[in-house]
Amino acid sequence: MNVATTTRLNAENVKPNIASRVLNTKDELLSGEIASDIRELLSQRGVLIFPQIDFTDQEQVAFTKTLGKFAFEGDHGENVHPITLDVEKNPSSAEYLKGSLYWHLDGTGNDVPVLASLLSCRVGSPKGTGNTGFANTYAAYEGLPEEKKAEIDSLRVIHDTWGTLFFHTPEPSLAKLQGYMGSPDNELPLVWNHHDGRKSLVLGCTAHQVIGEGLRESAQLLHGLRDWATSEPFSYSHEWTVGDLVMWDNTGTLHRAEEFDPSCGRLMVRTKLEGEEPFN
Repeated sequence: MNVATTTRLNAENVKPNIASRVLNTKDELLSGEIASDIRELLSQRGVLIFPQIDFTDQEQVAFTKTLGKFAFEGDHGENVHPITLDVEKNPSSAEYLKGSLYWHLDGTGNDVPVLASLLSCRVGSPKGTGNTGFANTYAAYEGLPEEKKAEIDSLRVIHDTWGTLFFHTPEPSLAKLQGYMGSPDNELPLVWNHHDGRKSLVLGCTAHQVIGEGLRESAQLLHGLRDWATSEPFSYSHEWTVGDLVMWDNTGTLHRAEEFDPSCGRLMVRTKLEGEEPFN
């Protein structure tokens, strides 16, 4: 007699407020049987780690599709998108990717940001460098004093891409600055009120000025909240091993690449899930 079996999600928490390791096998993940459980856990934890799962490019695409609608990037179609700062391997966008070294949320120039990103390590950097940092801005908002929540709940912030240039190039040429200014500014809520009733902070290096506040006051508020959100209780730094896949909830998770030598050959491949909820 055949007995039906049900695959169960096998996961363990890394820190109290952020990150869980998923320990299911590759076949269990690719089956899609626990896709809804993975999405629920991602929403709760912000970051999911699949240690040394060793997905091929095709398997990563297939796994991504079990979780939602696959988001296309550039001209890569239904394939992984390579991520490297090595100018020889990535002459077209290595310069732009320097902004990934600073805390950010993907898609602040859009009305609907991507839901999640999945990043796999193909070539690592030297030990102790090239980690990826994550910060849970759902948990960070919840941890704020009630008077601070009341102060910021209705604030709106101008986000821009060109401001990120000054993080890595303090004295850009006019031509380079104008190139970064090709993308329009976007006004977003400082506190994102989600459809499920939860709230998250919308922060990062694209956050430029609070509407109705001067540059000095804006900088103090935004940098103060960033310091809070990226502090130890709400953050996690992942040290990569080749074959690892890490997935994060882009609706409430800041991330950044931590410092490494761009010429070391570090190579990641990324897939994304299309966004399902607009900023409001």
